Amino acid sequence: MTWSEMQPLLAQACQETLVMVGWSTLIAVVVGLPIGVLLVLTDRGGLLQNTPVNKTLGQIVNIARSMPFIILMVALMSFTRWVTGTTIGSEAAVVPLAIGGIPFFARLVETAVREVDGGLVEAVQAMGGNTWTIVRKVLVPEALPSLIASTTTTVIALIGYSAMAGTVGGGGLGDLAVRYGYQRFESGLMWITVAVLAVAISVIQFAGDYAARTLHRRGGRSGPGPKLRLLKAKEPAAADVSKVA
Repeated sequence: MTWSEMQPLLAQACQETLVMVGWSTLIAVVVGLPIGVLLVLTDRGGLLQNTPVNKTLGQIVNIARSMPFIILMVALMSFTRWVTGTTIGSEAAVVPLAIGGIPFFARLVETAVREVDGGLVEAVQAMGGNTWTIVRKVLVPEALPSLIASTTTTVIALIGYSAMAGTVGGGGLGDLAVRYGYQRFESGLMWITVAVLAVAISVIQFAGDYAARTLHRRGGRSGPGPKLRLLKAKEPAAADVSKVA
C-alpha cells in the first residue's frame, strides 16, 4: 500500500479517534468530577459525612473500574444500541468509553481533592463559608493542577480504550490497525498507526504536564492562599461573633 493510499485512511481514523476520545473525556470529566468530590465530602470526617452513601458510591466506582474494557463494551451493547441506535462506529463507542472513563477519573479526582490542605477548609468554615463555597473556592481551585494531570491521564487511558474499541467495530486507529495491519498484512500501515498513537500520547502528556506545572507555579497548593481573600467581606461578621462570645 502506497502513502497516497494510506493518507485518507489515516485521516479518517484520526478523526474518528478524536471524536471518540473528545466526547468521552468531556462526559467523564463532567460526571466524574462531582462523583470524586462527593466521595471526599461523604467520607469519615468529611463536610457531608455519610457512611452508607460513601460506601455505596465507592463500591459502584470500584466495580466499574475493575471490569476490563472489552467486557464492558460487550456488556453495554444493549444500552449502547438504546442510546445511539447502533453498536458499531465511533459514535457508539463513545458510550462505553465514557462509562469506563467516569469511575477512572472519579478516583483520580478523589485523590487530588484529598491532598488539599485541611487548614484552608477550616479557615473558610470559620469565615462562615458553606459546603458549596468550600468546594467552589477552595477544594477545586487548590486541586486544579492535580485535576489537570488527572485529566491528562484519563485522556491517555481513553486513547488506549478507543484503540481496543476498534477491534470490535468501534472505528478509529485501532480499527485501522486491525483491519489493514493485521488482517491484510499491511505491516507498514500498522506501524505508522502505532507511531501516530505514540506521538499523540506524547503531545498530550507534554501539554498536560506543562499546564499543571504552570498552574502550580501561579498558585495551587503552595500558593499564598488567594482563594481565602474571596471571602474577606465576611471577616468583620466573624470578628463580631467572637466578640459577643
